[in-house]
Amino acid sequence: MNEISEAQYDLIRPYLPVQRGNVRISNLTMINAVLYIAENGCKWRALPPRFGNWHTIYTRLRRWAEAGVLDRLFAALQEHRLIRIRVECLGLDSTSVKVHPDGTGAPKKRGRKPSGNPAGDGTQRFIWLPRMPEQP
Repeated sequence: MNEISEAQYDLIRPYLPVQRGNVRISNLTMINAVLYIAENGCKWRALPPRFGNWHTIYTRLRRWAEAGVLDRLFAALQEHRLIRIRVECLGLDSTSVKVHPDGTGAPKKRGRKPSGNPAGDGTQRFIWLPRMPEQP
């Protein structure tokens, strides 16, 4: 695994926020932990102990992402040719991607089942409103 050295870190230090207070994990260790996750694709909990507490690193990463620090950091790493990876993110889960029941392997419906109210069976339950294209 390639890690950023102290000399390389000095090149990208201006792009990072200044550490204040009692900070247990340095920005250099933080960057190396993020690069480890990006390179290996492991879960945060599987981060080696030499980087420190995984939750601390994850929390700082979220703050950096929201503040735009992460974008500046990876742009600087590419600009100074310290890394040769392209960072892309694609997140999908069941709350954002809806699958039609036919796509899930669910059994197909066979025929209509009459409801308890025969008068309601033949009535449409929606109104069709076609849209007309605007005239130029």
